[in-house]
Amino acid sequence: MNTIIYILVGMIAGVAGVYLYFKSEGNKHLKKIEDANEKKISHAQKKLVEIEQKASVAESKLREKILDAKKRALEIVEETKKEGQAMRRQLEKQEERLISKEDLLEKKTTEIEKTKLNYEKRGEDLRVDEEKLEAIYKQQEEKLANITKLTKDEARQMLLNNMERDYKDELVSHYKKMNEEVKEGAQKEATNVLAQAIQKLASDVTSESTQTIVELPSDDIKGRVIGKEGRNINAFEHLTGVDVIVDDTPNAIMISGFDLVRRYVAKRALTKLVEDGRIHPARIETVVEETKEQVHQMMKEFGEKAAFEMGITGLHPDLIKIIGRLRFRTSYGQNVIKHSMEVGILAGHLAASIGADPHVAKVAGFLHDIGKAVDHEIEGSHALIGADILRKYGLPEAVVHAVEAHHEEISLNTAEAFVIMAADAISASRPGARSENVENYIKRLRELENLTTSFDGVDKAYAIQAGREVRVFVRPEKVDDMAAIKLSHEIARKIEAELAYPGTIKVQVIRETRATDMAK
Repeated sequence: MNTIIYILVGMIAGVAGVYLYFKSEGNKHLKKIEDANEKKISHAQKKLVEIEQKASVAESKLREKILDAKKRALEIVEETKKEGQAMRRQLEKQEERLISKEDLLEKKTTEIEKTKLNYEKRGEDLRVDEEKLEAIYKQQEEKLANITKLTKDEARQMLLNNMERDYKDELVSHYKKMNEEVKEGAQKEATNVLAQAIQKLASDVTSESTQTIVELPSDDIKGRVIGKEGRNINAFEHLTGVDVIVDDTPNAIMISGFDLVRRYVAKRALTKLVEDGRIHPARIETVVEETKEQVHQMMKEFGEKAAFEMGITGLHPDLIKIIGRLRFRTSYGQNVIKHSMEVGILAGHLAASIGADPHVAKVAGFLHDIGKAVDHEIEGSHALIGADILRKYGLPEAVVHAVEAHHEEISLNTAEAFVIMAADAISASRPGARSENVENYIKRLRELENLTTSFDGVDKAYAIQAGREVRVFVRPEKVDDMAAIKLSHEIARKIEAELAYPGTIKVQVIRETRATDMAK
């Protein structure tokens, strides 16, 4: 029995020992967990403090950006207000000018109305006087018939004979006086109409020259433009058909040539080459070809710009391109597209002043020289060529007739046709507008080039050095070296036989053969 008790007591003691052991270990493990949690909590608190600090910094930066944005917005608002005020002042000035012009126009309209009423009153007075005279004539005829026992026709004839005999000198004098008064009044009215039309037009009178200046950033570029042994400048002149003059003028090169298209292409190409810095024959050829394509595209832009400035819409796109070609055409030194715009504006004002259709006159004046864009390609007068072009693109017959008749090659049937002829004469006759010498010079150079290109095998020809030299480029597959020598001789003899020119002309025939292959 005691043994059982001892066993039970031992078991209880063992259980108690195990319990105490595990309790002790659990307390240690719990202590570790609490320590770890405290570390994590401390670390999290540090992170939270760092995050709060970063948030505070970000918030302050955000506040600064918001303040800067508000400040910039206020500056923009102030600038916008200032610009708006400036535009408002400008608009007010324009409105004042328009109001003054309207007042002036109203005054002129009132004066015209008064003049018209005076003419109508004078016409009515003349009709009344005519009726009175007719009544007097009838009374005299009746009295004369009763006295003389003559018929009415006989009495009328006798009366007329007597009046003619007695008042012949007075009637002639009166007729001359009235005729002079009518002529003087018509001349005065015409002068006023022309003066008013011309006063409304302001344009320059600068004639086109035959030279163009290209500005250079430094004189060092001149050597690169010339190239080794002149190969660059020779290639450039070959491709563009102009004469490049490199002299002592600082930071400038002169391009000489009578053809405006060639000079324009040469100027743009040379400017690109100078800006790019790569100047050698292959690069020159690439840039010149690209520039030629660009210039042909620009012709349409020139035509659109001119039509827009004139306020003329609805023209066919192909007709716009032809108009753009006039930018590179001169007539007696006067740029044709500027002359055409000037004639259109003058014609519109003149037509409005005399009661003709101002729109028809304006369009016809703007297009009156359209034939000059292609007259070197088509035989005939530029007025008749221009009329055919306008008919092709569906322009009204009133416009076509005014263009066709502006050089009196056909009879003038409308008031607008007379207006176009007058406006063309005004524009052409202004001092400094035209130069006969320039036109004769250009005509002579064109004749020289046309004569040269008439030979078989000639690809293109350029007259340079003011017509003292003509460079002829031939097709190598058609003209060999011996034929080139013979061709230069034949061209020189034909120039001597058909053209009139001072001094001598150098004929230079150039034959170039190129071989190309691809390495793969």
